[in-house]
Amino acid sequence: MGDLWHVSEDGGIGRFRPRANETHDSPKAFVWAIDDEHVPAYWFPRDCPRGTFWAVEQTTDEDVERFLDGDRTRRVHAVEASWLQALRETTLYAYRLRREAFTRYERAAGYWVSRSDVEPVEVVELEDLLALHAAAGIELRIVPSLLPLWERVAASSLEFSGIRLRNLEARSS
Repeated sequence: MGDLWHVSEDGGIGRFRPRANETHDSPKAFVWAIDDEHVPAYWFPRDCPRGTFWAVEQTTDEDVERFLDGDRTRRVHAVEASWLQALRETTLYAYRLRREAFTRYERAAGYWVSRSDVEPVEVVELEDLLALHAAAGIELRIVPSLLPLWERVAASSLEFSGIRLRNLEARSS
């Protein structure tokens, strides 16, 4: 069934407590976790805007050719070049969490939530984020500007996830 994770730039978290965020998809107080399949989308500095995309059964052959170089198994993570140095220098900590403490968050694939405090089972230091992507077989696409690519991906038949995209403008100004 796989593990659940919480990824942070803070390596000293001993207990996760439910927190509310009024600007989030759900304003309820939760501890958030992500599953093994989706955790690579968090192998970035926290505030780094990124677009991730991959093919699913409904993805057209044309979109596979256009965005994935014809490889239906390819997964791509795209970030702006202005974030490359931070990507090279950031160390992350992946906290493995007990699955029993969580329930699936149905509004978004791969996310799990808990309304109770959760203590991590293990902490894994992630130092070389570029190598981590390479080892996982994920293409890390560095682009001058993410927005034009993101708009094309979002209009395609690909499955995708955009994280911290609100930071695109803040970083480029």
